[in-house]
Amino acid sequence: MYNYIIGKITVIDSDSITIENNGIGYLIHTPNPYAFKEGEEYKVYLYQQIKEDEHLLFGFKSIGEKELFLKLINVKGLGPKMALPIIAMGSITGIADAINRENILYLKKFPKIGDKLARQMILDLKGKLQITGESTESVSDEVYDALLALGYKDRDVKNVIGRVNKENSVEEQIKEALRLMIK
Repeated sequence: MYNYIIGKITVIDSDSITIENNGIGYLIHTPNPYAFKEGEEYKVYLYQQIKEDEHLLFGFKSIGEKELFLKLINVKGLGPKMALPIIAMGSITGIADAINRENILYLKKFPKIGDKLARQMILDLKGKLQITGESTESVSDEVYDALLALGYKDRDVKNVIGRVNKENSVEEQIKEALRLMIK
């Protein structure tokens, strides 16, 4: 079982990255591939899924993301390919908070998560989400990555991100940044 890999990003696709290590390119499915920059070296935390007909690697920028992913895939009816968009669209603390507060509406905003699966997530995970390695990124990095993923230019994002209130949640910071972008 792999724990992590350190290498240079050579390819970024819509749902995966390729990281080169010792002359071998590893295809790694990740929640937000655009959080990585091509040509730079990263430490990516891995989860390996071995099935009869395929071997897949899933990668994460932080231990907290990986821990949340591992908890999510243990929910009945929720596999790795459904867990990735949840992590990509929500913050670790936001998802944990929604599950602990039984916020079904928040959970249903994720792709392919209906009422039944949201209730199953709450049933299986409520009180069990003590994510230790929260995140290696600061909140402003999460906001920065989200705005880049939405298609805004690097220069414009950097101009706006300094004016966003850091006291707010990540979601509120993104909303505020989007309002500032429109002006």
